[in-house]
Amino acid sequence: MIFHFAPLLLLLSCTSVQAEGIHVNLARRAPVRHDTAYFHGLAEGIRAKYGFATAADHARRDNSKRASTSAIPLINLNADAIYLGNVDVGTPKQSFQVVLDTGSSDFWVGATPCTSGCSIGASLYDASESSTHSDSGARATIRYGKGEVTGDVAQETVSLGGFTVQNQTFIKGDRVTENLVNDDSSGIMGLAFERLASTESTPFWQALAEGDELTSKEMSFWLARSGIDQTSQTDVRFGGVFTLGGTNSSLYSGDIEFLDLVGEPAFWTLDLKEVSVQDQNIELTESGSLSAIDTGTSLIGGLSADVARIWNAVPGALEVGLQAPGFYVYPCDTELQVSLSFGGKSWTIDPEDMNLGAADLAGELCLGGIFDLTAGSNVGPGAGNPGWVIGDVFLKNVYSVFRAEPPSIGFAQLSSTAGGSAPSGDSRNTGNDTSSASFSGPGKMLIIVISVLSAGLLSAAI
Repeated sequence: MIFHFAPLLLLLSCTSVQAEGIHVNLARRAPVRHDTAYFHGLAEGIRAKYGFATAADHARRDNSKRASTSAIPLINLNADAIYLGNVDVGTPKQSFQVVLDTGSSDFWVGATPCTSGCSIGASLYDASESSTHSDSGARATIRYGKGEVTGDVAQETVSLGGFTVQNQTFIKGDRVTENLVNDDSSGIMGLAFERLASTESTPFWQALAEGDELTSKEMSFWLARSGIDQTSQTDVRFGGVFTLGGTNSSLYSGDIEFLDLVGEPAFWTLDLKEVSVQDQNIELTESGSLSAIDTGTSLIGGLSADVARIWNAVPGALEVGLQAPGFYVYPCDTELQVSLSFGGKSWTIDPEDMNLGAADLAGELCLGGIFDLTAGSNVGPGAGNPGWVIGDVFLKNVYSVFRAEPPSIGFAQLSSTAGGSAPSGDSRNTGNDTSSASFSGPGKMLIIVISVLSAGLLSAAI
């Protein structure tokens, strides 16, 4: 197997990166292993999220449309499955860990009184404790891949990494599908465009961009890779850095290659142009090349014919069948060489990320990180749904930048720092501290140190 064991320390060193953000370097505990059924559940959620559900109700995506820098450390849950950031809501502020999801646009947190499904270990929003709460009198339901959340629509003061939006629309979730989010998460902050929002409101990040609150109208991710702990049920780990309002040059090398979004901004979408597997170029379905770049999705999903061709290029690969429809296994001693191109450079995926773990008791066959997104669905390519969903299996291998003007996505090679080598400099135990630094000019930047929480075994594909 290709799993690594991460240090059991949690260290942090912070240095200002002028007009770019704050570099944050931490170690983390190793996450637990998962079985085939777990990843099958993730895949079902992803299919539903992007309109390829075969049984579950899929996400509602047809609502009509609609600047400073801060680097926010992320928390990595469930073997690189979910990445969280810290959000403050209300006056005085109430703090919540939420999923940062570029594949959706609504913002919600669990709220009191919650009648069902709210995370046991997570904080709940209490409107009675806030002087800036305003209830709209409406209720709404947001549907995701693996369930839904229902609650009152309200406006509040919302802050992330030192940036604040007044009267931000959000949903106070009081009925949540069980296991929609992990026990450590209070909700989801969508980072896609307003066109997707069920509440028909401007997403938090977009409000900052349109209000010229950001030094650069972009946000960027370094998603850190975790090792696997064979025994631990709960553990602490660091998940990377989310930079709002710019980039962090210490986390990437060379130039950022930007590619324009395809179509009207809704999802963050690019056309997948080339896939190479074991040095073989794979023929792709042209009408189904639209790809959603989604930090809230763990895996890579694609059209049935394309995924079959990919695994046909891997000697010994087999389709799993009924236990996990759309998934493939391959000999664990095979080092998968997979790369993707969206019209420019070709980006290689680390074999470790392609290997989801042993799928049989003998440990001879391993589950692959690319699955059939459209398995069993009667929705064909070109129906308006992205034919590919590019999640964290790929995104852990690049520095990714999501830019509002012009609407585009950029990728860059990870630096040696982001690849795991710790830079020199002061470090300290973070605990629950929060510190900040500011500078004069049109924007501001803050260092937000968030506590890294224990993680359970269950999560959903958001």
